[in-house]
Amino acid sequence: MGIPIIRTVAELRSIVAVWRRDGLKVAVVPTMGALHEGHLSLVRAGLAKADRVIVTLFVNPKQFNSPADLIAYPRTEYDDAAKLAPLGAHILYAPDAADIYPQGFATTVSVSGVSAGLCGTFRPGHFDGVATVVTKLFLETGADMGFFGEKDFQQLHVVRRLVGDLDIPIKIVACPTVREGDGLAMSSRNARLSAPERRAAPRLAEILFETARRLNCEDCIDRVLDEARQAILAAGFSQVEYLELRTGEDLAVIAIPNRPARLLVAAWLGQTRLIDNAEVWSRGSVQGFVQAAAAA
Repeated sequence: MGIPIIRTVAELRSIVAVWRRDGLKVAVVPTMGALHEGHLSLVRAGLAKADRVIVTLFVNPKQFNSPADLIAYPRTEYDDAAKLAPLGAHILYAPDAADIYPQGFATTVSVSGVSAGLCGTFRPGHFDGVATVVTKLFLETGADMGFFGEKDFQQLHVVRRLVGDLDIPIKIVACPTVREGDGLAMSSRNARLSAPERRAAPRLAEILFETARRLNCEDCIDRVLDEARQAILAAGFSQVEYLELRTGEDLAVIAIPNRPARLLVAAWLGQTRLIDNAEVWSRGSVQGFVQAAAAA
């Protein structure tokens, strides 16, 4: 039996109202479709913590900077539904753009601070689109919990910030990045890579994790980061948009890893933009030494 596909917010809310009446906890997993194991891991996490799980599928035009990128984004709704059904997810909510953004729609949710820099610099307006649609999805589903992957680490911080600032009664649950066997972070965009590009792509994660290890052990941070950028370009990437060290708590710029931090990267391989991040432990911490030894 397949997963029910719901198109309208009225129908969705009527179903959720019954769940609420029965005292059930509801989780939501927002996606843009083209589901892979990373998405499915979020669904499993939701099923482990909630009584009902709603997966949303909406290719959000407001978070695309390029019309060509929006057109090229894969749309595989029925394949996605087939992947979700065996897991036991309860609803696939797949509204039309005209329902999410009806004629005359004039509201934008904008989150400052954590949206600055990184992807916020290279994709202007992207996080406004994310924040606006996520706010709508939270309100439409009425979910108790929302599940997001750590691969989109800046997006995770944007969502947490808007939920806190707007007093939306939902708990945001972060889940670890899921990787291919060769280390490449799973992404719907990976399907765009040519065969040679796909062979080169795992080098991004390899360089990222090696650099995170070096940041914990070496003193010349600028040199380590510069060598990493050069290594990414030497691996066949055409551009490194950013490779930056930020605090894990609030994405503040940090010069040295003297507290838990994240090393974040965005780079172009052919026509595909890949992002990833790695945890960097506080310099001198026991965990930092354990991680550095394990990576050596």
